[in-house]
Amino acid sequence: MGANVAHKFRTGLKPQAFVESMTKNQDTYQNWSDAFSWEDEQDRAFFASLQHRDDLRCLILAADWCGDVVRNLPVVLHALKETDMPVEIMVMEEHLDLMDEFLTMGGRAIPVVIFADTGGHVLIKWGPRPKHVQAVMTAFKQQNPDRNAPDYEDKIKVARSEMLEQYGEGTAYQQVIVKELRELLSSI
Repeated sequence: MGANVAHKFRTGLKPQAFVESMTKNQDTYQNWSDAFSWEDEQDRAFFASLQHRDDLRCLILAADWCGDVVRNLPVVLHALKETDMPVEIMVMEEHLDLMDEFLTMGGRAIPVVIFADTGGHVLIKWGPRPKHVQAVMTAFKQQNPDRNAPDYEDKIKVARSEMLEQYGEGTAYQQVIVKELRELLSSI
């Protein structure tokens, strides 16, 4: 990936401190967290097998006001808890320099889950949402490049509604995130 995030190590919040500091959406976050379960024991075993990888670190750009963070971060943290990997939450507004290194289609979309080695060299990243949900926003941005167009706000509301439909009513999306993270981490 080329980027180096070593200067950000030990400047974020521990996951529990981030959750405790939430002033928005804490109950919704907790509900999604409580709803998590391992549906595939092989997935859980894969994440647990990373406990021997003392060469990996994880930084997560997040903010409590973001719906994707509230929905997706609990899944990421449950999976990473199995690894014993050092994980820090970087509140986006406090780390805009880092955020601007990890834009999604030119925009500040969160969460962004960054995996680096102990030297801070970025190996892979995930986010801000599962691929099938992100596909809706990708298509929207390609079809609506002008943020100042008179109908932009109306169209983005439709896209956000479609993204919620892609997430679905239940927790099936959580297993999608687990599989995407497993696939990425298997590559390093």
